[in-house]
Amino acid sequence: MKSVCVYCGSSDGARPLYAEAARAFGRALVQADLALVYGGGKVGLMGVIADTVMAEGGRAIGVIPELLVNKEVGHNGLTELHVVPDMHHRKKMMADLSDAFVAMPGGVGTLEELFEVYTWAQLGYHQKPVALLNIDGFYDPLIALLKHTVDEGFMRQTYFDILQRDADPVALIDRLQRYKPPASDKWAVKRDAV
Repeated sequence: MKSVCVYCGSSDGARPLYAEAARAFGRALVQADLALVYGGGKVGLMGVIADTVMAEGGRAIGVIPELLVNKEVGHNGLTELHVVPDMHHRKKMMADLSDAFVAMPGGVGTLEELFEVYTWAQLGYHQKPVALLNIDGFYDPLIALLKHTVDEGFMRQTYFDILQRDADPVALIDRLQRYKPPASDKWAVKRDAV
């Protein structure tokens, strides 16, 4: 593993602990010799983690659509900043550049990006780990909802288990590095099916 894609908010959130966790995760990435791949912004948690990685001597690779650069939110102090035409190109490039995916707290954009790569993992389009940095239980309601989909028969436990989670940045990186993708096929017929 050489790089981790981080999805996170373009705002700092309501509590200082989110920015503190972004700094801790940035330091943990550098200590593990992992490059940061992210959305290329200089604002919110995106800016905090990128600034931390750069200040610690790490590599930060941003991928940002032209529209957002034009709104002056692109980060100019990165190792690399790729400007792409739109969100589709952004997400593809971020996925191609990354060996793992982590969602920190964020809004609907963070969730959309998380669920796309999580779905891809479930369908077998990639075998890379997907994870939540669950700061102060931020993702507990989401985890409960996903568990509900298992309980109600809409997702197998195997695919629930794809989503790694931890509140500690160092422990989460360790989980990512030890991750083994499930061997089963999403479309395999259940043995007890008629």
